[in-house]
Amino acid sequence: MTKSPTGLLDGLDPEQRAAAAAPRGPVCVLAGAGTGKTRTITHRIAHLIASGHVSAGQVLAVTFTARAAGEMRTRLRALGVDGAQALTFHAAARRQLRYFWPRVVGDRMWDLLDGKLRLVAQAAQRTRVSTDTEILRDIASEIEWAKASLISPEDYPAQAARLQRDTPMQAAQVAEVYRKYEEVKNAARMLDFDDLLLHTTAALEDNADVAREFRDRYRCFVVDEYQDVTPLQQRLLDAWLGGRDDITVVGDANQTIYSFGGASPRPLLDFTRRFPEATVVRLERDYRSTPQVVELANKVIGAARGRPAGSRLKLIGQRPDGPEPRFAEFDDEPTEAGAVAGRVRQLLDAGVPASEIAILYRVNAQSEVYEQALTDLEIPYLVRGGERFFERREIRQAMVSLRTAAADPPAGDLVTAVRAVLARVGLTEQPPSGGAAKERWDALLALVELAEELAASVEGASMGRYVAELEQRAAAQHPPTVEGVTLASLHAAKGLEWDAVFLVGLAEGTMPIQRADGDEAAIEEERRLFYVGVTRAREQLWLSWSLSRHPGGRRHRRRSRFLYGLIPEEHPTARVPRRAATTRTKPSCRMCGEQLANTLEVKLGRCARCPSDLDEALLTRLKEWRAERARELKVPPFVVFTDATLVAIAEQRPDDQRGLVAISGIGPTKVQRFGDEVLSLLRDHA
Repeated sequence: MTKSPTGLLDGLDPEQRAAAAAPRGPVCVLAGAGTGKTRTITHRIAHLIASGHVSAGQVLAVTFTARAAGEMRTRLRALGVDGAQALTFHAAARRQLRYFWPRVVGDRMWDLLDGKLRLVAQAAQRTRVSTDTEILRDIASEIEWAKASLISPEDYPAQAARLQRDTPMQAAQVAEVYRKYEEVKNAARMLDFDDLLLHTTAALEDNADVAREFRDRYRCFVVDEYQDVTPLQQRLLDAWLGGRDDITVVGDANQTIYSFGGASPRPLLDFTRRFPEATVVRLERDYRSTPQVVELANKVIGAARGRPAGSRLKLIGQRPDGPEPRFAEFDDEPTEAGAVAGRVRQLLDAGVPASEIAILYRVNAQSEVYEQALTDLEIPYLVRGGERFFERREIRQAMVSLRTAAADPPAGDLVTAVRAVLARVGLTEQPPSGGAAKERWDALLALVELAEELAASVEGASMGRYVAELEQRAAAQHPPTVEGVTLASLHAAKGLEWDAVFLVGLAEGTMPIQRADGDEAAIEEERRLFYVGVTRAREQLWLSWSLSRHPGGRRHRRRSRFLYGLIPEEHPTARVPRRAATTRTKPSCRMCGEQLANTLEVKLGRCARCPSDLDEALLTRLKEWRAERARELKVPPFVVFTDATLVAIAEQRPDDQRGLVAISGIGPTKVQRFGDEVLSLLRDHA
């Protein structure tokens, strides 16, 4: 049952109450992260209905994701509101278009494309340009951007040049593929998702009867996440309004992170120019995060350049105090990933649910090292907004090629052979400039790095051994879907929140992304993306970066420019203590004292010049024990211990847990699970 208008304002803070109770007409709610915007706008809708300003069936609320629309509907039902529409832009347009299509076009509505790649490929063939899958994906993205930005094929080259778009090929070629794509699609009587908005807009703009019927039905509009509106969505919204002003918009220009897809905060920032009489309410009380997280978030966005007045929100934390955000620097990515996984294990052991922990990164290609680190500690996880590493299309293709090559491998050592095979599926010497092609290249490069790791840890490793290792990793990283730690890109994390958040890989070239360099607007969008990541955390926030990709690699990276000013350079938590980092990643040979140069030497604890003191019989017993434990645990053998770790144990023959931990690859969790058994086996063998 709908509450009374006054009762609907109970429990709202003063600013939320002002927004919910604002009179009918244009209202702009500038809502910072965690300030209760969904609560505010659903109470506003319920208040308008309860006050008799509008009936439930006359309300259309739109947002950008099905999840957000579902949340809005759930909250409206809890407030006793039935009949109000809460949909995504595309869902609303599709529903309207299906209704009006017979009247406007004269036959049944055309079918909706599941994906445009097939038709883009046909258009590319007719245009005689490359049909490489990654280039097609980038062209499809350009077509989506152009349609969302109301740019025709004829205007594309000039607009791409004006906006300095990073196009996958010459702009004129993209424009020709775009034109052919539209021809092929229309000939097939198909619609893509952008067509839903375009055709609905056209139906309202070009047909007075259609517009009149629609506007008689819907009188009140609410737009969530208004900072992400595209020119096409804004034009559809204008067609819905038809010159009326009963609209409420909610947004935060500090969270504009989709400009690559045509989104712009300009309509939000210019709202009061268009509607001078609009009521403007600022929501700045943050109910999501602790004051410590809020303070850091304010510092991040406060350093932004050229912030317009409408984006100068300063969050005010409302929760009790929590721990200070933690900063950590590591010498290489695997060490960083291992430390993050170890900290995740501590949180799980302390009772934090796995579903309340997230590891966030800038690009999807960063996920593999964290998938592996979590797998090593048997921590369940799920990848949001992207595929698991071994499920990605390019990795599946590469695995097929590598399996085939294992029967007749190319000449050269393992790494050279793997590079030669992957060159056939797109691994070039130099990385592409950006886009889907760069992500694909990064993923293929990760396979080369796995080959380097195997070559360094197993002497004479073959292509067959390498493929078997990949198969084992793939199997271990494909557990049944269960509740687990979330792995997600920063873009995919938008709109979500967790108790504990790890922002990883915060190095220059990754955050901000390298292609943003030299473009101030792009850098500022990267800063806003970082801000979005920080504001996902409720209580615990970990920020980390590494100086090299590989163990023992050249430490040429530097921390992200966005971190300066957040923590003083001399702050004790700004970096891992140098002695600890040196001990971890630059140890000395246990025999001659020389610095160890590569992963295999680090693992074995000796340099290549010093003779091996491997006990072959002991190694055989260790492998037999590992096989038995792997069968019991129903995991691949390497999850227990890798071959290289067993070799190191058989060489060094530690006699206590401290000696085990000193071997690279054996951490406290492995010692706790297997240490007593291994030490007992060593004693029996001796």
